[in-house]
Formats: sequence, structure tokens, C-alpha cells
Amino acid sequence: MSTFITELDVPSGATGLRLAVKDIIDVAGVPSTAGSRAWMAAGRGTRPAAIDAACLAGARAAGARLVGKLNMHELAYGAQGVNPFFGTPRNPFGDDLVPGGSSSGSAVVVAEGGADVALGTDTGGSVRVPAACCGVVGLKTTWGRIPLGGCMALAPGLDTIGPLARDVAGIVRGMELLCPGFSPGRAATVVGRVRGYGEVDPAIDAAVDAALAATEWEVVEVRLDRFEAADRATRRISAWEAFGSLGWLLDGHGELLGRDVAARLEAGSGVTAARVAASRATVEAFREDLHAAFERVQVLALPTMAIFAPPVAEPDSATQLTTLTRAINGAGVPALALPIPVGAAAGGRPRGLPASLQLVTPWGADELACASALVAEAAIAR
Repeated sequence: MSTFITELDVPSGATGLRLAVKDIIDVAGVPSTAGSRAWMAAGRGTRPAAIDAACLAGARAAGARLVGKLNMHELAYGAQGVNPFFGTPRNPFGDDLVPGGSSSGSAVVVAEGGADVALGTDTGGSVRVPAACCGVVGLKTTWGRIPLGGCMALAPGLDTIGPLARDVAGIVRGMELLCPGFSPGRAATVVGRVRGYGEVDPAIDAAVDAALAATEWEVVEVRLDRFEAADRATRRISAWEAFGSLGWLLDGHGELLGRDVAARLEAGSGVTAARVAASRATVEAFREDLHAAFERVQVLALPTMAIFAPPVAEPDSATQLTTLTRAINGAGVPALALPIPVGAAAGGRPRGLPASLQLVTPWGADELACASALVAEAAIAR
């Protein structure tokens, strides 16, 4: 089981934060394989990158040590994080469990201590889902805040780059590399509890409620009536954009694609412009719902995933992993996934697995997400 696709030599005696990046983020002198045989056969994953991706400028200036490029779900297009070509990174809670995707290696490397911070990408939950599966912290940044130049495009209207780390302090350090001068700022005091979407495992819902109670925040119940509609709409937009970005691989290299990725790309070919326009209108209405909610509360809180990390042998679980994350990508706002403990009375499935609390903040308020997560992290550790 492989966490790295390419490990990089670090000069002897080098100091500085250890940074690893998902293998769709260009590093000068190193190929970006995108975890895909088809991508490599097309010549895209065999040529060394000429320059670093734009998002690495701050890391280079800060003297971060780039320790390697990380495994992932092929073409960043899957929530389970499995990879039939490069192997599947090992979930620290069990070889039989999915690590979450698509930034699977990014979550596993920080969980294992192989890097202090990892960079992943999040288009429908691809930072937050592996963070939840592996018990680490992950931040989906505001869309457009981190430059995407030098990063393989999946769905450009949804793609974001964000850090993963073992704790929130590590996320802050990662954001300092991505956005020099970044500082968490003030934490929330009034939080909206969002619930009632999809079939959330009762143990996860209870863990979220317990974590919020530990913070002593004022917690207000909030309904987002268009949440599920926005999830479906964002999924259609993502499929349409992904086909536009990568559908060309089906011609001449389709037999080299994993079956799940090929099926998703083919499905995207059937999404019409009219459906996309209607989907964008639905997402815009959801943004208005969020704006109204943020006039009442500072942060929205809900589970990151509705289920615990499922077995690799359950491929149908993929659709359940992103039911609570994807609509947030449609809205473009930041969201942070924080591991939280599950009560002893939960029984059954948990077997030591954590749940994950998702903190959603207004557009551009990545600092508020981090500051509030620091408070929650400290509260549940008491």
C-alpha cells in the first residue's frame, strides 16, 4: 500500500516544515502522474514539470522541505481514495477501510507522521472526506483564494487547494505557506447546528452534538432547505466540468482508466447545457440560503460524513461519503473537517473510529474556520 507516488530527497541537515503534495500539484523537475495510467500514457504524467505550481511559492519562500508527491484516487475523481494502479494508501484505522479520497495519500501521510502538512485538492469533499476517514484535520479553502496554476484541473469552477494536518495548528501552518501572513483571528461564539440531510449515523450525530456542547458556544438550530438540491446540482456541474477537462482521455486511453473513473467521465458526457444552467441556479439559491443563515450565526456545524469510513469491499459506499460536503463546494465557501470522539455507548461500527465535525464559514472566512476549530479542538480534549 503506497502513500507516496514519488519520494523526494531532502538535503542532509535541512530544516523547516516537512511538506508533501498531492500528485496533481506540479513540483519542478518531477512528473505529476495524477495517479493514472491513462494520464501517463497520454504523455501528461511522464514529463517533469518545468516549474512549481503557483500554490507552492509561499512554501518555497518559507524553506519548507518537500518530502514527496502523494498517492490519490485516480484523476482526483473519487471519494474512496482507492487506486488500482499505484496501490491504496492504508487507512490508519485498518487495512480493510477506505482512506477517503480523492486526497487519500495527503490524509494518510500526516496521520502516519510522514509529513507535518500535506496539500490536497477538494472539488466535492476531497480534502474533508479523507481527513474524516483517517482522523486528521482538513481545510477546504474558499474557492479562488489559492491559485490553481500548475494543478491538474478536474472541475475548475469547484476545484480548491487546501492543507491537511494532524491538528488545527498544523492547518494554520499550512495556510501560512499557502497565504503568507495568514492568521486565524477571532473564533465564533454563535454556531448554527445543521441537521436532517441524508441518513446520518446516529453515533456521528451524537458526537457532533457532544463536541458542540463541550465548546460552550451558543448553538442555534438552522435549516437549509435547499441543501440536498444543491448537492445534486453540484454533482451535475462537477460531472459536466470534469468531462470538459478530462473526457478526452476516453478516446484512445479509455481502456487504461479505472472503471469507476471511466464511468463518471462517461456520465458527464450526458449532462446537457440546459441541466447545467438549471443546476447553477439551484446552487445560487443555496448560496442565498447560506448568506441568510450567516446573518444569524457565525459558523455552521454539521458532520463531515454521514457514515464512518466504510470497507474497501463496499464500492457502493462512494456516494454516501460526499452527501454532506459537495454542496459546500458549489457554494464556494470554506469548510474545515475536525476529528471528534465517539461516545462509548455508540457500539457496533465505530471500533475506535472517530467522527468528524464540519465547520462551514462565510465566503473568504478561512481564518474564522481555523480559529473556531482551535476552540473546538481544545474543548473536546479537556
